[in-house]
Amino acid sequence: MRFEVEMKFPVADPSELEARLKQLGATILAAQNEVDVYFTHPARDFAASDEALRLRRKGSTHSIAYKGPKIDAATKTRREIDLPLPADAAGFEAWFELLGVLGFGVAGEVRKSRRKARLLWQGRNVEVSLDSVDRLGQFVELELLVEDAASVEAAKGCIASLAAELGLESSERRSYLELLLA
Repeated sequence: MRFEVEMKFPVADPSELEARLKQLGATILAAQNEVDVYFTHPARDFAASDEALRLRRKGSTHSIAYKGPKIDAATKTRREIDLPLPADAAGFEAWFELLGVLGFGVAGEVRKSRRKARLLWQGRNVEVSLDSVDRLGQFVELELLVEDAASVEAAKGCIASLAAELGLESSERRSYLELLLA
């Protein structure tokens, strides 16, 4: 069972954070635009159960992801199933149509420009996302994927340590969709 261990922080000055990441050895990639469409379930309230179903369009790539409820009060750690979809627009639209036929509705859409970086920290390759989210502003996400529940605590410690090193405070546990809907 795969877990996404993540912490997200609002960022006042992205250039300062970028400089610090580069000092620590990160290479920051060019920005890619992402459009995330989130769905409501026909039989249960994802907002109440703290789950999410998302279709993502990133350039010519597409994916569908299920995110389970967060499992702790400090981070956004949760089970994640993320599957690639066909790279053509017709495949994305077909999945959108399929979900609609099955009774799923659209909960909302998140548009962002995302620059990714990888940083070796405490022997782990932490994925860093520098996000500029439409109508919300600038954020950074620190993320590790682990394959089993036994690895979650160590991953949380690694990410918390990196956040402290970067001077990041006031972690935001709500998703971008939750922030937009608030």
